[in-house]
Amino acid sequence: MRRKEKGLSFLEKKKKWNAHVLKEIFGMVFGTFAAVFLAVVLTFSMGMRTNTVGVSMEPTLYNGDEILINRFLYKMSKPKKDDVIVFLPGGNPNAHYYVKRVVAVPGETVQIVDGILYVDGEPVDEERYDKMEEAGIAENEVLLGEDEYFVLGDNRNVSEDSRSGNIGPIRRDTIYGKAWFCLKGRDGMRFIE
Repeated sequence: MRRKEKGLSFLEKKKKWNAHVLKEIFGMVFGTFAAVFLAVVLTFSMGMRTNTVGVSMEPTLYNGDEILINRFLYKMSKPKKDDVIVFLPGGNPNAHYYVKRVVAVPGETVQIVDGILYVDGEPVDEERYDKMEEAGIAENEVLLGEDEYFVLGDNRNVSEDSRSGNIGPIRRDTIYGKAWFCLKGRDGMRFIE
């Protein structure tokens, strides 16, 4: 008879999946899917997606850039100076969405003299923008009403904005929200400043 030799065995033992490990893995996978689903639902229920049209916001946004709009923010607060907002001029549902920067808020006065923007009689430091060739309706001082905002495009000399007589100051009820994230564009995905 042969005796069984004692010593080292090089056979691997099969690892068994226990219920605790499977529960942990399932919990992580479910949590990930739930977080992604919730993010998508919140983005598209409280937000909106649109494209920029034209070159009036260059270099911040370029023609065709796809942006996300935060519609929820302005239900809790008011637009502030330097916010990039999305609105329909005159509330016209047949127009495309305009994307512009707020330069003056309700109660302030706006005037453009020799290409320089004045808010409440004080010149605004706008080194990053070109000097404006056309003052439009802001050639004379414009007093903003209780729910009116004055907006300009970042590419000031090719922008149709609050200086134009057919647009003028923007009423708050025509503002859809704040442009806050660029999904697809020349400079890639980024927050809009």
